[in-house]
Amino acid sequence: MKLYKLSPSPYVRKVHVMLIETGLIDGVELISGANSPMDPDPELTALNPLGKIPALVRDDGGTLYDSRVICRYLDAKAGAGFYPESRIWEVLTLEATADGMLDAALAMVYEGRFREPEKQSEDWVEAQWLKVARALDALEARWMSHLAGPVDAGQIALGCALGYLDLRHEARGWRNGHPELSDWYARFADRASMQETAPQG
Repeated sequence: MKLYKLSPSPYVRKVHVMLIETGLIDGVELISGANSPMDPDPELTALNPLGKIPALVRDDGGTLYDSRVICRYLDAKAGAGFYPESRIWEVLTLEATADGMLDAALAMVYEGRFREPEKQSEDWVEAQWLKVARALDALEARWMSHLAGPVDAGQIALGCALGYLDLRHEARGWRNGHPELSDWYARFADRASMQETAPQG
């Protein structure tokens, strides 16, 4: 298999963590390259018309994209149990919440990186952060018992989302008002898979 990746994409990190956790990492060729939503890589768009990263080329030649699809595939291939049927709706909801946080946090970065300064909207950026803030509040209030359970795909997604907040939005201080979530993340970030995939810039 081949995985098209870009550092420090948090979506790529999710898949990379899953590869390590499932023990499949040694069977995958990691292909790094430049990719921009404004100028996608032609090699990548030939495999994935949306130009999204990560993209996983399977041994049979088919390409999977969207980190949730790839993570589900890897878990099924390894029989690792990160999407347990007994808690499947909770796991999928937690994964969707984490990915929604990432979508909003990344959109804030893109607003400053790809839009001309005179067209940037502070109100729009703050609206994106409110999505993140509401999710953090919900996680602290309603999800700590789930997070105390066995590691699953939702927890992997959340760990990568919180790591991205540290990387790109540290000044927002997401830990303020979320002591239990902060403690959980400190423990989760110590996992070997998280340490190995920690973004460098």
